[in-house]
Amino acid sequence: MTGQVLSPGIAALILFGLFFLLMLLRVPVAFALGLACVPILLIEPRLGIMSVAQETFNAYNSFILLAVPFFLLTANLMNVGGTTDRLMKLSRTLVGHFPGGLAQINVVLSIIFAGISGSSTADAASQSKIFIEAQRKEGYDDSFSVAITAVSAVLAVIIPPSILMIVWGGILNVSIGALFLAGILPGLMIGLVQMATVHAYAVRRGYPTYPKASWLDLRCAFWFAIPALMTPVIIIGGKGFFTATEAGCIAVIYAAILSLVVYREMDMKGLYGALADTGKLCGIALFCVGTASLFGWLLSYYQIPKAILSGVSSWGMGSIATGFFIAGVFLLVGCFLDAIPAIIIVGTILEPLTKTVGMHPVHFAMIGIVSLAFGLVTPPYGLCLMIACSVAGLRIRDAIRDTLIMLIPMLLVLVLVIVWPAVSLFLPTIVSPEFLK
Repeated sequence: MTGQVLSPGIAALILFGLFFLLMLLRVPVAFALGLACVPILLIEPRLGIMSVAQETFNAYNSFILLAVPFFLLTANLMNVGGTTDRLMKLSRTLVGHFPGGLAQINVVLSIIFAGISGSSTADAASQSKIFIEAQRKEGYDDSFSVAITAVSAVLAVIIPPSILMIVWGGILNVSIGALFLAGILPGLMIGLVQMATVHAYAVRRGYPTYPKASWLDLRCAFWFAIPALMTPVIIIGGKGFFTATEAGCIAVIYAAILSLVVYREMDMKGLYGALADTGKLCGIALFCVGTASLFGWLLSYYQIPKAILSGVSSWGMGSIATGFFIAGVFLLVGCFLDAIPAIIIVGTILEPLTKTVGMHPVHFAMIGIVSLAFGLVTPPYGLCLMIACSVAGLRIRDAIRDTLIMLIPMLLVLVLVIVWPAVSLFLPTIVSPEFLK
């Protein structure tokens, strides 16, 4: 583009400098991204307020993003409709007899519910209310209770249907069906290492264990939970027949039937509450999409990503080294920035680099999404950790040690995802190879 008043370097300095200054002043991320764009729009004569309206509208005018409110509403309907209680009973019969029984239930319920909600912050809020006080009464340390609740909640952005996968697929033009399938194995592996971590803590600190459930109890719990367990099956299993947005619509209808007709535990007040919570969460998430898209568009307008990558490309990294570089960038950015704007801004910057080394777009997506999941529990952003600490009435610094210890096994899974692409690509290749084309 020609006739620009600002050079790419000056534009980048204004955008990133003002953004980080506003962050230091504790301005919310979404507002900081939007306000950082204002000086550029005032200085550059070719741009103006209509550019803001046009680019934010382009970000919202996406059929794929309609899936976000549908999946959030599905989770909220199930929370108020009795589904969570039945899933918790199933989790208790499955793993309650393991060392640290209640914490093990916490992880397993997070794994199951991750296949329904797609939102880690929603899971962190609901799981904190359920488990932290209960674990406190059973003698668990507050720091451990907060850490395992926050860390297990991040599974919702890795195990499908993940809102981050929907945003990634919509912004970077990657098959959401492939992303959904690709997230299953890494998500389950992270869930297993979290359970192993709980086991180690429980043995070392003497946390209580429940009696082993009988086969009859297990069969009964499974029978009553089958309708709820069918939700992720419908969402994932139907990818060959309908889109992510259509899957979200079907999931909402199914969740409403479960809550109103099958379990009969949701009244009109509960329905209103579910709709209101969904509206609040969607407003936050989609506002971030709009301001981050404007910020990213200005980066593209001044060709700032090209300038940034010109130096990195000269390093001559291979596919694995590039994967570690991408993970490092997302791990760092995730400490300061919400995952959605990080995808829109950083993901679009790094995408050309992955093409030069022949990295598959789905593999790139999984490295980015798993790396960004860490940012949900690492300060200063650490939204899931903040939510859990708020519910527990605990300072973040008092829970950070146990949180960081629990992240170490998860880092090993991330390394495996980087070094061995088959961890991400195996299921898409086997189930629906057409998604990878």
